[in-house]
Amino acid sequence: MDDTFKTIVKEAEGYITERKSKFISYIFPIKTEEETKTILEDYRKKYYNAHHVCWAYMLGPTREDFRSNDDGEPSGTAGRPILGQINSNELTDVLILVVRYFGGTQLGTGGLIKAYKEAAAAAIENAKIVTKTIDDTYILQFEYPLLNEVMRILNQHDEVKWTQNFTETCEMEINIRQSQSQQLSQLLSSIYGVSVTKTEKQAIE
Repeated sequence: MDDTFKTIVKEAEGYITERKSKFISYIFPIKTEEETKTILEDYRKKYYNAHHVCWAYMLGPTREDFRSNDDGEPSGTAGRPILGQINSNELTDVLILVVRYFGGTQLGTGGLIKAYKEAAAAAIENAKIVTKTIDDTYILQFEYPLLNEVMRILNQHDEVKWTQNFTETCEMEINIRQSQSQQLSQLLSSIYGVSVTKTEKQAIE
């Protein structure tokens, strides 16, 4: 099971010129479409005198939620090349925007595609890329005499993380990467007296 994805740690910037046109690129880590709208609004205000602010984003570990925008450039010459760089680097949860200042010379369709592609690539090159895992979450409930046996199994799995709430009985919330989730769940469920409940919540580590 592929339970990992690549994203970035923090904002990064790139810059290229093409026939006197200036292309300033930014890449941002994002989680929601609303974040994208806020960033775009802020940067349109910041670069109010720019000719174009073109962009693309991708969201989610399955990389199925994405959009791009040419912001007045000929169709397919800006947003799509930016999105193409996100794809070719297998990134998600990122927004890339490219600010263009026109330099007086028309670049043509091919020139525009090349420029926006290179501008997006420049921002990615300056970003710190990290790999994260998709984790499943379980709730464990059991009596105190079973604690040592539960902990013995949990300590056999390097990727597992947990929080605990011990009162009259033991309750633990555990996060384990999806590729190991089923095996761990079966091991814990095999302990008589341990209740294992999978939640709808997915954790990202």
